[in-house]
Amino acid sequence: MGQDITVTTQDGSTIGAYMAEPASGTTQRGCVVVIQEIFGVNSHIREVTDGYAAEGYVAIAPKIFDRIESNIELGYTQADMAQGIDLAFQKLDLQQTLSDIQATIDLAGNHGSVGVVGYCFGGLLTWLSACNLTGVGAASSYYGGGIVGNIDRQPSCPTIMHFGELDAHIPLSDVEKIKAAQSSVPIYVYAADHGFNCNHRGSFDAAASELAYSRTLAHFAENLA
Repeated sequence: MGQDITVTTQDGSTIGAYMAEPASGTTQRGCVVVIQEIFGVNSHIREVTDGYAAEGYVAIAPKIFDRIESNIELGYTQADMAQGIDLAFQKLDLQQTLSDIQATIDLAGNHGSVGVVGYCFGGLLTWLSACNLTGVGAASSYYGGGIVGNIDRQPSCPTIMHFGELDAHIPLSDVEKIKAAQSSVPIYVYAADHGFNCNHRGSFDAAASELAYSRTLAHFAENLA
């Protein structure tokens, strides 16, 4: 079970975060920064964070919406979706958000090499973190909407991506553009929809989720010394 912590940001402000640590006696592998979907650091993201801790990583999920309002947690209704889109793409300052993620990565670095994993909006932020931020040892991006608009960037760490072939938000034509522009980045496509990793959503796909998770764990094990 994890706990809420505070991250001091680069401008001297603070945001909240959820942190989970490996059980006593577990071999520690490093740290994973978990970047939320548009729904905030809700029960699902806390479960994901707990999962990485169970694998031996100190795992930290920054509450990036705290810049707007503290402790925003949304569900998965249409109303929640609309609110999350407004928060992420209208109210949040992208550069400030990346700065806050950098502060989280810096904090995580106290526990060893840092991997970044993110989902949906967090998948885009994971890609931007791999390209723009420092101290990232490896990155795994899940169905990051908007990556196709940022394919001219180059990651500074080993990076993998995961997409669903049934995802209406990220058509396969966009995935093909990403593959063409980033030939050195392994890109995996699953017979699944957007949000296939989230077992709180109707689009959850257990097989795709398990396979993507195993690939992410192998990626982190290989690249986070």
